[in-house]
Amino acid sequence: MSDVAVIIPAYNYARYLGQAIDSVLRQTHSEFEILVIDDGSTDGTRDLVHQYSDPRVHYIYQTNAGLSAARNTGLANAKSPFVAFLDADDEWQPDFLRTALGRFKALPEDYGIVATRSSRMDPTGKPIPTRNPPMPEDADLTARDITVKTRFMPSAVVARKSAFDQCGGFDTTLRSSEDRDMWIRIGQQFRIRLVRESLVLIRKHSSNMSKNAERMRVNKERTIAKAYEARVASHWNLPFWRRVWAIHHFQVGWTFADEGATGKAIAHMLRSILFWPFFLNPRTVNEPFLFRVRALRTFSKHLARRTEGASPKP
Repeated sequence: MSDVAVIIPAYNYARYLGQAIDSVLRQTHSEFEILVIDDGSTDGTRDLVHQYSDPRVHYIYQTNAGLSAARNTGLANAKSPFVAFLDADDEWQPDFLRTALGRFKALPEDYGIVATRSSRMDPTGKPIPTRNPPMPEDADLTARDITVKTRFMPSAVVARKSAFDQCGGFDTTLRSSEDRDMWIRIGQQFRIRLVRESLVLIRKHSSNMSKNAERMRVNKERTIAKAYEARVASHWNLPFWRRVWAIHHFQVGWTFADEGATGKAIAHMLRSILFWPFFLNPRTVNEPFLFRVRALRTFSKHLARRTEGASPKP
């Protein structure tokens, strides 16, 4: 039996899927099974996977049901004690599995997740510069930490399969943020370790799910509401929940700005400042001094220029 099942959900990503699979086959840890879950693709995903003769690569088809359902199908078919998740447009560095599984061997059994840091690349695979500060050492994370802000990407996770047996699978009613919701639930019952090395490449392109600002807003808010109902923190801990909502509106504001919805971007940035004013320790929202105020000013200028451009000439 393999050590780890690598679950790759795929929906019309044949143009990237081969690179994702190849990055798993290049791993320095070779005891794995790859489960490609084809979520109703119509772009040749089946033919691409069937080109692989490696017996560790398995193809499973399901009628389109969404990312959460595809990951749950992978969990149901996994035969290994550990599972890892790799999105079809992302890639791993060769030492990803060896590093994550090595950490598990050195940690107590109450650790349910080991995740690494990640970096970004463009559609062609070219690295995108990042501002992530270096981590001097590994860090432990809690459900509260992840409720405040997503700390790692789903493609950077290796988890004990028993954690899902105990906490349930991915919420199929969420159309995004389903990974954050899952890690919060696991974090309430298991410990989580974030590895200091960056061993995952996240591909940024026009088809990324995070490009849909309204969908991201709705599902992020549902995820926060679920964490509130699960009492990740006391309902009376107002500073904590105000900080959660401040970061939420900050992130959603930038997503709307990227879509060109400047009015909504301004509204969310204002809410962020109201929930957690800039003069209260800005490091709690991981921003340079006055960053949100400067962003608000930038959004306002963009809106003014667009309004002037739309005004009829006399």
